Amino acid sequence: MAERIEQRLEDRIPELEQLERVGLFTRKEIRAVLRKASALEYKIQRRALRKEDFINYIQYEVNLLELIKKRRARIGYSFKKDEIEYSILHRVHSLFNRATGKWKDDVQLWLSHVAFCKQWNAKHQLSKVFSTMLAIHSNKPALWIMAAKWEMETRLSSENARHLFLRALRFHPECPKLYQEYFRMELMHAEKQRKEKEEFEQAKMDLGEFNYSEEILSGEMARIVYREASQKIKGVEFQLAVLSIAKLFDFTQDLQKEILETLQARYADDPLTWDYMARRELELGSLQPTEHPSKQKKVSEMAQREERCCAVFDEAVRAVPADGMWKCYITFCLERYNRKTNSEDLKQKRLERTLNVFSRAHESNLLSEALYKQWLQLLLDSNLSEKAVEVAEAAARHFSQSVETWQMRLQVLIQLKRDDVTQCFEEAMKHVKSKGALPLWTLWVEWSEGTNSKEDTEALYQRSLHATTPAESVTMKEMYLDWTYRNCGYKKVKRLFTSLCENRPFSLDFFRKMIQIEKEQESCKMLHLREYYERALREFGSTNTDLWLDYIKEELSHPQGKPENCGSIHWRAMKMLQGDLVEDFVSKYTLLQTGHL
Repeated sequence: MAERIEQRLEDRIPELEQLERVGLFTRKEIRAVLRKASALEYKIQRRALRKEDFINYIQYEVNLLELIKKRRARIGYSFKKDEIEYSILHRVHSLFNRATGKWKDDVQLWLSHVAFCKQWNAKHQLSKVFSTMLAIHSNKPALWIMAAKWEMETRLSSENARHLFLRALRFHPECPKLYQEYFRMELMHAEKQRKEKEEFEQAKMDLGEFNYSEEILSGEMARIVYREASQKIKGVEFQLAVLSIAKLFDFTQDLQKEILETLQARYADDPLTWDYMARRELELGSLQPTEHPSKQKKVSEMAQREERCCAVFDEAVRAVPADGMWKCYITFCLERYNRKTNSEDLKQKRLERTLNVFSRAHESNLLSEALYKQWLQLLLDSNLSEKAVEVAEAAARHFSQSVETWQMRLQVLIQLKRDDVTQCFEEAMKHVKSKGALPLWTLWVEWSEGTNSKEDTEALYQRSLHATTPAESVTMKEMYLDWTYRNCGYKKVKRLFTSLCENRPFSLDFFRKMIQIEKEQESCKMLHLREYYERALREFGSTNTDLWLDYIKEELSHPQGKPENCGSIHWRAMKMLQGDLVEDFVSKYTLLQTGHL
């Protein structure tokens, strides 16, 4: 092994000598490079190879290349690249090849090699990398697309790109993304040929030896790809995706028409088809712009386009009366309403249209919970509070077991300061299950704190502890403790803490809150702090190192503390903590002893 490493280091000598001779590196720097290279070489020649060692070696060589590049720019020297950079590049490629050969399944390693080849314009090497990578990772369509794009956009080889796409489709015959990118590539190729022909004709050159097929120029190859894909891939999403690609090219009107006809023939009952057809009316209206139209004219034209869109949507909800169709319609209306406009009339018209569509969807019983929430928000933003109350009540009737819907209704009532808030809370608790009702209880007690008497609020807290699940009661205990301290004082909160400790479970914040309350007292007693820490450690002593350290700090810093107890606390922590937490505790305790924590 040593002989092999020595040989590899000797192979570096010519490039290092050149670096020193041309003044890019000093003799001292050359020696440092040799030492580092020797250490890295030993690591990658061991029997038990580690991927990190190869990555570190590659990163070192890349950093060296970047440094050489900066030094060249600084002194203005651009010669001897064959002897210096190319030698390092060859070594990096060799390292990547060894690493990817050893860890073939690591896609990120392959992609790093690809990125390196692109950065240093190693086209020939990159072609080999793609070839080897695709032979191993043929099950990943994204890699095929990457390789084909590189062939098309960098090497300008549509033939190679087409060959790669065809190979990829043999492995993934039903991959929509592959067909989309293949379709795009054929259109790009046709556009490229059209531009070439146009430039030749403008230069009045003889096209004798260049054969430009009219079929290719018109995008016939892309049409073939589309027809093949349509037979294998079902779904309106694919049709819309290829249509959006075709619209990027100005010579595809016939192809767009064919895709549109297929869309309407095969997927007439799909909401997305109608959504596209409706939104298309906005674009059709802008195809024939007039010169210097007035602001009033622009507003009028926009209003007419939106009316045409809504006419299509109205037809759609009659033809496809489904919640998905109403969702598309409402989403369109909200998008138009949220668009900025200086015309108040247009803004008002959009609002009225949106509210009308919401009402119609509600009457059809096809409005989802999320859309009810959007409707409510729109009504509140528009100061239509009475209507908001009605909608919130209707939503709660439709989704009577949904905590979010009841929460939404209650927030509306609280925001409008209605008198029937308590009645609504009681009704909500009858319908929803106890598990998951925590958001309603927290909302109820928060509202009660600012509205009801202390006695009513305390009774509500007591009721919530029994009504919620044990896991959710933890949050209510924390809130109850905090409210009692703020409103009833220290003695009451101390009694409450003792009472709440009788029923598990607890949270760490519950104990920390009580410790903080004790510390805020003028006569803070260490005896009480010990009691709270001991209770907390019984619950969380095996999983929390900071709790032990805080206990030790308290004994050291409190006027009534006993520093001699720290040893005992440390011993108990070492016994009680689990796994790696012991090591973590020892490290932090050492920092505490040295004054660094």
